[in-house]
Amino acid sequence: MNLSRLLPRAGLGALALSMLSLVAFAQDRNTDGRNTAERPAAKAADGAAAGSAARPALSVRVVAPELIDLPIRINANGNIAAWQEAIIGAEAAGLRLAQVNVNVGDRVRAGQVLASFAADTLQAELAQARAALAEAQAALSDARANAERARVIQASGALSAQQVAQLLTGEKTAEARVAAAEAQVNVHQVRLAHTRVLAPDHGTISARAATLGQVAQPGQELFRLIRGDRLEWRAEVTSAEIARVKPGQSVSVVSATGARAAGTVRIVAPTVDAQTRNALVYVDLPAAAAQEGAFKAGMFASGEFVLGSSQALTVPQAALSLRDGFSYVFAVSPDDRVSQIKVQVGRRLGERVEVSGVSASSRLVASGAAFLSEGDRVRVIP
Repeated sequence: MNLSRLLPRAGLGALALSMLSLVAFAQDRNTDGRNTAERPAAKAADGAAAGSAARPALSVRVVAPELIDLPIRINANGNIAAWQEAIIGAEAAGLRLAQVNVNVGDRVRAGQVLASFAADTLQAELAQARAALAEAQAALSDARANAERARVIQASGALSAQQVAQLLTGEKTAEARVAAAEAQVNVHQVRLAHTRVLAPDHGTISARAATLGQVAQPGQELFRLIRGDRLEWRAEVTSAEIARVKPGQSVSVVSATGARAAGTVRIVAPTVDAQTRNALVYVDLPAAAAQEGAFKAGMFASGEFVLGSSQALTVPQAALSLRDGFSYVFAVSPDDRVSQIKVQVGRRLGERVEVSGVSASSRLVASGAAFLSEGDRVRVIP
């Protein structure tokens, strides 16, 4: 059946509009359904972004830089050496070393016998010299008696003037021979004494070249002795800082083993090395440092010269953050946001570090700065 015939044209138009409206409504419902499903996820994402922006990055405590007295120090390096190292040599010539009594590391006292040479030859020569002395003394007694008789009878004319002069001259000659014989005895006694090698001072044997049975030559080194067990630290100080070092100043010296000793500046060298531009400073170390073995001659050591003290602005070590080779601190603003500040570090005392680049009124993050970035928001713990 044809609808166009049953319905008027106006009715057909109204029916067409109604069908179009139903199609549009169905499409709109489908669209709203999809939007309704997607809308909660979008709202959740927006809420998370807003919450992330408002949430603090870290809970921190704040500190203010503190003004304290810090010691003024000069750091230096150098070697430890013996204050004086005595060289003990042989004074006897052509004698065999018969006894060696000490070794390296032994502590000796002044006058102690370190070694002995065979003295048989010298003892025989000494006995011969003493016999010659006795003969000269006997000749002197006879010459004195003759000279005395000549003086008595000189006035009587029994002896000529020439004879009297000969007798008086014989007395003086005999006296000279006795003196020469006594000198020879003394020489042999000295040579015999040199067969015993004695320690010139108390201290520690640092080297030994003496070997049993060797025939030593005059001046040949046998032992080396650290006099008085005294050690010194020879610090190398730059020419720019040497003028600030004075004799009598205290020095803290740290050996390669980590041991620490308190020394005293004894001498400041009058010249500066032309190659290194450094000057030597001689620092006396306490005797206990050498006796305990923590400091030994030839050992490397570092130290600090204490020149006084001055006030400086300091922060805790934990407040510093090292980035790209530079030191930074983080300042907290009134709105609890942080800003990164580059600082210069200086002297240290325990956990305190001298800084420049911040003011005493700054509020700085006490610790955890490594986890912060410029502009982060933090929660300040009271």
